[in-house]
Amino acid sequence: MNPLYPIEWAVAWLMVQFHALLSVFMDPNSGLTWVLSIVGLTVVVRTLIIPLFVRQIRASRAMQMVSPELQAVQKKYKGKTDQESRQKMAEETMSIYKEAGASPFSSCLPILLQMPIFFGLFRVLFNKLPNAAAGDAFGPLTVELAQSASSSTLLGNVTIAQSFLQSGDGGVTTKIVAGVIIACMSAVTFFTQKELTMKNMPKAALEGPMASTQKMMLYMLPFIYVITGPGMPIGVLIYWLTTNIWTFAQQYIVIRATPTPGSDAEKERHARINAKREKKGLEPLDFTPPKKVSEEPEAEAPIRVQPSKEKGGKKLSDQEKLERARALRAKAAEERRQAQEAAGETSTPPAKSSNALNKGAKKKRKK
Repeated sequence: MNPLYPIEWAVAWLMVQFHALLSVFMDPNSGLTWVLSIVGLTVVVRTLIIPLFVRQIRASRAMQMVSPELQAVQKKYKGKTDQESRQKMAEETMSIYKEAGASPFSSCLPILLQMPIFFGLFRVLFNKLPNAAAGDAFGPLTVELAQSASSSTLLGNVTIAQSFLQSGDGGVTTKIVAGVIIACMSAVTFFTQKELTMKNMPKAALEGPMASTQKMMLYMLPFIYVITGPGMPIGVLIYWLTTNIWTFAQQYIVIRATPTPGSDAEKERHARINAKREKKGLEPLDFTPPKKVSEEPEAEAPIRVQPSKEKGGKKLSDQEKLERARALRAKAAEERRQAQEAAGETSTPPAKSSNALNKGAKKKRKK
């Protein structure tokens, strides 16, 4: 049994439904109607995988942000080939991925999910459509609809089932149309990768093996389209071009709204915010990241106090220290008193003598 049969049936059903909707106000036998049906199919598919696309953007961003840490781990275990070192290197690498929320496989999910739909559409246009037009209907694709899709043309005699290599009655026109679509696909993919890897990444993340891989993909993906595109039907190329344009627009919106910290995209966002504030007469905001301050203050070095000891080395209790201090004060007071007596000074007699002199002076004045 063909494993792609359910996907092929779903692809054909969506095309037929969009064709029926567009036929209300468009010519049902027009090639443009069938082209827009394929565009509608693409929009439905890409809308369903929007959460995965956002996850892809974040995963790709996180993968490049942790690139310096991964390089440090690789440098740490460079030249170590024993089993224990390899295991520790793998554990530290996975720990870095886990802390950053990065996954090497998340960036591939949207592409992996679209591949069955891509191949399903290829088989529908390349095999099912000619067979259904010959009398072998396929699910929702009746003989009448298949004949309409096969015979409907655009830009002369070009149909959605023809390709660059099998141009049919379209001849050179089919080759030109296919070549233009392939060139547009390559250009859109190039600018999409450049926007993601160059503009939305800080300078520190644009170095190392991960950044080199991204730069290689920047030029390899368009080249892949040039190789594989000529064998694809026009309808498949339209699906491919539409999904690339959708990816570019969706990525532009995500990067514009939530750029990577430290990237050129973030600087542009800050400039736009301050430009709007300036128009409103408000002061510009300072987006300079604050210096990191440790949450807990550094502990001061403890002051070492030498405990008081007696001559024998025994520690004194608080009560003993108090009694000893009182004894020292009393001894000091006694020494001061003895020194005054030795010098012939007393506290009370001088006061009395001074009073007597004052009284004698008063008596003399009265006399």
